[in-house]
Amino acid sequence: MSKTANRAYGATEWIAKFAYLNLLWIGFSLLGLVVLGFFPSTIAMFAIIRKWLKGETDIPIFRTFWTTYKAEWVRGNGLGLFMAAIGGMIVLNLVFIRNSGSAGISVIQIPLYLFMLAALMTMFYLFPVYVHYELKLVQMIKNSFLMMVISPLENLVMIAGVAAVIFVVRFLPGFGFFFGGSLSAAIIMAAAYVVFNKMAKKQQQT
Repeated sequence: MSKTANRAYGATEWIAKFAYLNLLWIGFSLLGLVVLGFFPSTIAMFAIIRKWLKGETDIPIFRTFWTTYKAEWVRGNGLGLFMAAIGGMIVLNLVFIRNSGSAGISVIQIPLYLFMLAALMTMFYLFPVYVHYELKLVQMIKNSFLMMVISPLENLVMIAGVAAVIFVVRFLPGFGFFFGGSLSAAIIMAAAYVVFNKMAKKQQQT
């Protein structure tokens, strides 16, 4: 088999893996009636992508997904409650800014937007930190926030990557069904994994 054929086969295999993972993510989110299934399902998806980044590319996808999904059901939904609360705060801030007719609102707009951006980026790191480290919720939130603060380049990669996926999905909804979640998770996890490796090297040097 030629190099071109090998590459084409490899690309096709990875496309199939990402599509399969995305369908598992959707299916198991629905299995938990979305509200209770989304977070364990998303954690399972990030856990698999982390293994792929570590070079474990031949893992049984369904078995790994199902095992993680079951094991992280309670703890994952605990994280989900926190993320839902932060998401609610962001929405309330946006509604407040939009509906406020006060001239003084312009004074606090910038701090509010900065808070919302920091909260959103911290949430981007929460799933990667969850699957990479064994931490309690408070430590997880603290580490995610600190990583966000010290990683501006990786933050931009996450934002640009997810924005690109959303842009494509707007014009090709079918792409979102097969790749929207898994590809976004891969972008976020890959950027966070770079941060994890940088931090590990610094710890080794100290």
